[in-house]
Amino acid sequence: MKRAREIEKGSEIKSAIEELSVLIKLKPAGDNHDMTTVHIPTRPFIYVCNLVIQVLDKIGPTMAVLRQDIDQNIQRLKMLCDSDPSTYSNLVEILKKEADEGNAKKGASCSKASVWLARSLDFTAALLQRLVADPDQKIEQLVEESYKITLKPWHGWISSAAYKVALKLVPDSKTLTNLLMPKDETYDTLKEDVQTLTSLLVPFLEEIHSVLILYGLDRLKST
Repeated sequence: MKRAREIEKGSEIKSAIEELSVLIKLKPAGDNHDMTTVHIPTRPFIYVCNLVIQVLDKIGPTMAVLRQDIDQNIQRLKMLCDSDPSTYSNLVEILKKEADEGNAKKGASCSKASVWLARSLDFTAALLQRLVADPDQKIEQLVEESYKITLKPWHGWISSAAYKVALKLVPDSKTLTNLLMPKDETYDTLKEDVQTLTSLLVPFLEEIHSVLILYGLDRLKST
């Protein structure tokens, strides 16, 4: 896995595909109807979220607020995981522990971090799907549509206001598409990669959201 290596220009999507593919292959078999037995590897989850930051960087300063939030939430999870890698290797165990202690919805919990990281992945998946489905549409519209169905329902007026200001700074769709494409590859390849990524990412996120619902974390809102 490429954690120790710098991701080359435009290869974030391919790296995410690789990581999710490995994750699925190595994922322990469990009872799909019992969310308490689900295994969601913490470090691969963090790694995919880090790749999202690199994709958001390509959109530019418009996503700075979201990027900062993602990075802070990643660091929160990483610090806990590093403190006891064996105990916290499964994200579900982190959620269970904080729920049992009554801390899941308090302060800077890892449960709250996980909620917002999952929603950020929802946003990224929605944006990439729309970008390749309609590359001629204005990027402002694509970002706004993706935001409305993923993050906006959970943002308070402060977060929504910051987003509205940032939306004015997004690049055009062609520029973003070119930035996302690996060197010497075509738009058709990018489109295929995005379709592959979302086919892996969406079921992964559905599983995470099911666990968040189990622990009553799915309705959390920001200011």
